[in-house]
Amino acid sequence: MIKRICAPAGIALFFVLSILGGNATAKGSENEKSLSDIQEIVENMTIDEKVGQMLMPDFRNWQKQGEAKATGFIEMNSEVASIIKKYHLGGVILFAENVVDTEQTVRLTDGLQMASQDLPLFITIDQEGGIVTRLQTGTNLPGNMALGAARNESYAYQSGEIIGKELSSLGINVNFGPSVDVNNNPGNPVIGVRSFSSDPELVSKLGIQTIKGLQNQNMIATTKHFPGHGDTAVDSHYGLPLVSHDKERLRSIELVPFQRAIDAGVDMMMTAHVQFPAFDDTKYISKKDGQEIMVPATLSQKVITDLLRKEMGFDGVVVTDALNMKAIADNFGQEEAVVLAMKSGVDIALMPAQVNSLQMEKNITTVFNAVKAAVESGEIPLGQVNQSVTRILELKVKRGILNPDDTPIDKKIETALKVVGNEDHLKKERKIAEEAITLLKNEDKTLPFKPKKNDKVLILAPFDDQVESMSRSIGELADKKKIKKVQITGMSFSGKSFSDQVARLIDESDFVITGSYIVKNDPAVNDGVIDDSIQDSSKWATAFPRAVMNHAKKKDKEFVLMSLRNPYDVANFEEAKAVLAVYGFKGYSNGRYRQPNIPAGISTIFGESRPKGTLPVDIPSVTKPNEILYKFGYGLDIKSGRPIKK
Repeated sequence: MIKRICAPAGIALFFVLSILGGNATAKGSENEKSLSDIQEIVENMTIDEKVGQMLMPDFRNWQKQGEAKATGFIEMNSEVASIIKKYHLGGVILFAENVVDTEQTVRLTDGLQMASQDLPLFITIDQEGGIVTRLQTGTNLPGNMALGAARNESYAYQSGEIIGKELSSLGINVNFGPSVDVNNNPGNPVIGVRSFSSDPELVSKLGIQTIKGLQNQNMIATTKHFPGHGDTAVDSHYGLPLVSHDKERLRSIELVPFQRAIDAGVDMMMTAHVQFPAFDDTKYISKKDGQEIMVPATLSQKVITDLLRKEMGFDGVVVTDALNMKAIADNFGQEEAVVLAMKSGVDIALMPAQVNSLQMEKNITTVFNAVKAAVESGEIPLGQVNQSVTRILELKVKRGILNPDDTPIDKKIETALKVVGNEDHLKKERKIAEEAITLLKNEDKTLPFKPKKNDKVLILAPFDDQVESMSRSIGELADKKKIKKVQITGMSFSGKSFSDQVARLIDESDFVITGSYIVKNDPAVNDGVIDDSIQDSSKWATAFPRAVMNHAKKKDKEFVLMSLRNPYDVANFEEAKAVLAVYGFKGYSNGRYRQPNIPAGISTIFGESRPKGTLPVDIPSVTKPNEILYKFGYGLDIKSGRPIKK
């Protein structure tokens, strides 16, 4: 027996409890029957209700009536509820501002769902693991490139599983991850360590295991950024990138992980705001400057419908990347961008309009009305809209979202507190991080450091939280009697030039640990040598740690260079005797480690853990641009000093 609930707004909603038996993963004829019921739901929906299902705004900040300014939206209120109901929204996306602690997040997601009882929401988040995490109490994990360095598919599965368990316990049902972009451009300013590797096969294997880990927890997984953001030199948050490769190259590299994910049954696909003229060279005039541009993948019917749907066979839900990113927002009008995206074949427009108060509701109103008008005029075919809404509801059935959760809120909170950031998860993330550490140089067996009691250790890192992470990690090793008690001095150097004061700190130290954070290699090179005479503070990212390295070498100090972000930056430090890559730059703040990578690096430096990582990318030389300094798969064993074989 199917229960029919007649919604005031006119939705004829069938909860398929008796069909699914309460099991969101029911198979066979029962599931087929439930999907036919979805078609009936869609037929009974109004245009307004259908359009609403295809819109997914954020409420990152909110200014209630009578308040002076917008602040982080952390508690459900009647104003946001009114917008969800009025526009029949199909989902919302959460950011770090929304998820400040576990109990608060459970109450917020519960409140959001209470505002949309007729058709429960997709509640989504970018919890990739690594440098892109939103939960402020969750397990952060070392990130995709660390998984690529570890070369262990079970670790990728564990990462997906941990994220899936934690998000599910919080009432979040969609994760916008993993990124399966193939990072084959060392100068990529936005992907980098968010990618597993430059090798499409390795990306595919680890991506699929992450997807399985997520989806086996009934968490919707989303591969991104289709058809690939790995070979771009522009960040689409700030500009409109272009990938100029031909179709053959794109099909052999960029598209491979997406096709494998489709074949493995991934639930959702996120588009890239990137131009791919090989697939679509349709021209538009930019509203930003009147220049001619090519249509980005997000707005391209040739990419979304012809390539992704027809050629590659994806019939899941397609969601845009955030439409407020400058690649879209600067070049296309707000309403035009959303209409073009839906015309291209996407199912959900993510962040289609900024709304952070009732005064700004007009933004969502104009977008909503523009889409509705486009549907009513036939510009967006009604049949296409019905297909999108059907896909959305099918996925909500598949993942149990349409099954009402009657668990008392206190019980939900109790469960979440046991799951989110628990000891088992933290232990697993630490093990993955330690095994991912990649030792690239260790001349004269510089590592591990073996300090005597009261030896002086100098820590230099770009930012205060990184210095704190290193200092605390060393202190913890001493407290556990893994090393002798040492004297620690720390200093951050972002925006600074090397000075006599820094030189004195090095002179007074026995050991020097320096973290590097260079997003894009651009040192001044003269006659094949990096020019160290340039000490402009604007060049601090390269100039300062090189000056530290050179002075430490001159004074015969034990020195190690720790690459904190993209491993490509180690090419700036060829003269260092000891170099390692940790693939994650977040340090210690607000009472917790924001990533396990830096502590894992410290553990390696002092001999407490044995790194097993090998490079998941090539590292080009900066002094000889056509040569590879460290090849894909390279990494040293800290004991033998020989390359690790995998």
